Amino acid sequence: MIKREWMIALAFLAPALILLFSFTHYPAIQTVIDSFWSTARGRRPSLFIGLGNYARLLEDDIFRRAMINNAIYAAITIPASVALALAMALFVQGRLAGRSFVRMAYFTPTVLPLIAVANIWLFFYLPGFGLFEQIRGALGFDPRNWIGTPDTALYAVTAVTVWSQAGFFMIFYLAALQTIPPNLRDAAAIEGCSNLTFFRRVTWPLIMPTTLFISVNATINAFRTVDHIFVMTQGGPNNASMLLLYYIYEQGFRFWDTAYASALTVVMVVILALVGIGQFFLLDRKVHYK
Repeated sequence: MIKREWMIALAFLAPALILLFSFTHYPAIQTVIDSFWSTARGRRPSLFIGLGNYARLLEDDIFRRAMINNAIYAAITIPASVALALAMALFVQGRLAGRSFVRMAYFTPTVLPLIAVANIWLFFYLPGFGLFEQIRGALGFDPRNWIGTPDTALYAVTAVTVWSQAGFFMIFYLAALQTIPPNLRDAAAIEGCSNLTFFRRVTWPLIMPTTLFISVNATINAFRTVDHIFVMTQGGPNNASMLLLYYIYEQGFRFWDTAYASALTVVMVVILALVGIGQFFLLDRKVHYK
C-alpha cells in the first residue's frame, strides 16, 4: 500500500519535477560548467580555461562599474520600495473616502508592463518638453537631460523601479495589517497609547514576516529587473546606468561571449545568495511568526 501511494505521488509530481529540472536546475548547472570554458568561435572549439573567465572579471572596468551601480541601485530601491509600500498600506487601510479607488491607483503601476512604464517615464524625463521639465521651467530652473547625464541617469531609472514595484509590495503589507486583531488597538487606546507607539511596539513587530518576504523580493528585483534599462538608457551614458544583469545580456547576446556571460551569471547568483542569507540571519531574530 505504501509503495502504491508513493507511485501515485511520484506520478503526480513527475511533470512538475521534469519541467523544474529541465528549465531551472539543468540550465543552472550548465551555466556553472560553461563558466570554466571559453566561447566557441567559428571553427575554433570551446576550450577548458579553468578560472580564466573569473580572472578576467578582476580586470574588467565595466564589470566593476556595473557592480558599483547595482550596489547603489539596490541600496536605494530596497528601502525606498519597502518604506513607500508600508506608507501606502497604512494610508489606505483606515477610513478613507474613495479608499478602493486609491488602492487601485496605487496598484496600477504594478500591472503595467515595465516596458510601458519605461516609455511613460521617458516622456516625464524628456528634455525641454517632459512633465518634469515643464514643472522646472515654470519654477525658473534650466532644462536638464535626466537620463542623458551620467550624474543623474542611474537615479532616474532607480525612481522608475521604486514607482513600479511599491504598489505590488503594498498589497502584502495591506494583507498583513488586516490580520492584526482590532482588540489590540482598542486595548492600546484605553491605555492612552499614541499611534506612533502602537506602530512601533505592536504593528511593526507583527508585520516583520511580511517585511522579510518583501525585502528578499526587493533584493531579487534589484538584480533582475532591467527591462527599463533597455528602453531608457541601454546602460549609458558612458556606462553610468549599467547594471549587472544588463551587462550579462550584452556579453551573452550582443557580443555572443556566452562563457564570460556564464561567469558573470554565477557571480550574480552568489551575490544574491549571500545577500538573501544575510537578510534571513539579520531579520529572522526580529520576526514573530505567532
